[in-house]
Amino acid sequence: MLDAAGSASLDHLSSLPDRRVYPQGSYPEIRAALDHPPTDPGIDAAQVVHELARDIGPYIAAHASGRYFGFVIGGLHPASWGAEILVSSWDQNAGLFPPTPGVSVAEELAAQWLLDLLDLPSGSSVGFVTGGQMATFTCLAAARHQVLRAVGWDVEADGLTGAPPITVVVKEEAHSTVLRALRFLGLGERAVITVPCDEQSNIRPDALERALESITGPTILTIECGNINTGGFDSFTAVADLAQAHRADGNPTWVHVDGAVMLLAAAAPSMAAHVRGLDRLDSWSTDGHKLLNVAYDCGIAICRHPASHRAAMSVQASYLEQGTSARDPMDWVPEFSRRARGVSVYATLRSLGRHGLADLVDRTTRLARRFAEQLTASGRAVIVNDVVSNQVLVRWLAPNGDNAGLADTVMSAVRAEGIAFFSGTTYRGERLMRISVSDWATDEDDVDRALEALLRNAALATS
Repeated sequence: MLDAAGSASLDHLSSLPDRRVYPQGSYPEIRAALDHPPTDPGIDAAQVVHELARDIGPYIAAHASGRYFGFVIGGLHPASWGAEILVSSWDQNAGLFPPTPGVSVAEELAAQWLLDLLDLPSGSSVGFVTGGQMATFTCLAAARHQVLRAVGWDVEADGLTGAPPITVVVKEEAHSTVLRALRFLGLGERAVITVPCDEQSNIRPDALERALESITGPTILTIECGNINTGGFDSFTAVADLAQAHRADGNPTWVHVDGAVMLLAAAAPSMAAHVRGLDRLDSWSTDGHKLLNVAYDCGIAICRHPASHRAAMSVQASYLEQGTSARDPMDWVPEFSRRARGVSVYATLRSLGRHGLADLVDRTTRLARRFAEQLTASGRAVIVNDVVSNQVLVRWLAPNGDNAGLADTVMSAVRAEGIAFFSGTTYRGERLMRISVSDWATDEDDVDRALEALLRNAALATS
């Protein structure tokens, strides 16, 4: 089995520098290649794995190639890859400490290291979930518990029927996972108050102040550390001050930070001005499988109020062994049985170290600026955002005025060549190309090869 899986895995990884970043093949073609219904007697497991690699391999996108710049998808750090091999081999159910003490302690240590590296309150609680969606859900569930408990309502016991209303405040262009989490939590999308942002999609403190002045009672506010389009940072100090004043007026208030894109900026001294005040807020969510480059799936939920976090997530049962001095992972996540995804975080943080983590943030930001500078210098494109992190918004300049059409044409052409992958976005009503530099393996050569393909295809499309 190791021969079948290991050989195919190494072949894939060694092919990354030169293989197509985006595969060829239509849906019918892919389905035909994989459609091998189970037979009555079955097939030897090693043969299945060998054929799986053979049949799916040609249709695998090279997320970890260094030239995949779409959808804020990170690559695969070698330490994470190695840890995942062990995690799959160990096959631990990482819900409780008693059945799996080793990985439980590894996750506990990874959580402590993250708090230290990100300079977040040392007493905060941490849960390893599937991704940014469930990390946001987990943090907002803790928020719901705390703001309702403050007015005498036990939402876990009594539900939301008859509960005091919670006002949820979000910024314009809040990530879709925030609104989806509100649906899951029974708070609803339409009940939110939306606060305007500036031209870089950062929340306007003056507008937030006016919004909070109109609100009484339990309040949940969500902001961002790295906007999905601009990469921008909200003013955490200003938001923390406003939230503190709102609490002082007798309104239980929780501020959640969606840091899926750039929470790791807090680990880089060069980004200190952008993250000032981040540690004063109540919860933070991020994707380990984005900038940290651990294997899918991995999200991280962090709360400075462990009692509320645990109250929202934990469950007791007579058949479980709970209440030991050790940390039970299931107390901090929505899942019961779960894979030991935090082990990859443990391994990757050890491998990168403090300096490596800071360099990862700095390098992706530097390479994003390289894209922006070269595209601007070409005269064929305009950069719409201030490139303060790893996100670049590109408006392609079409001679006939169809900038949106040119953006899609250029992205499709580069994707078809297999040289790189870019994805689009609709930002304030305009179709743009979005570049996300998220892979630890991306270097200057990757950026320059991608730039050559972009500009060459833009020239062909407008000739």
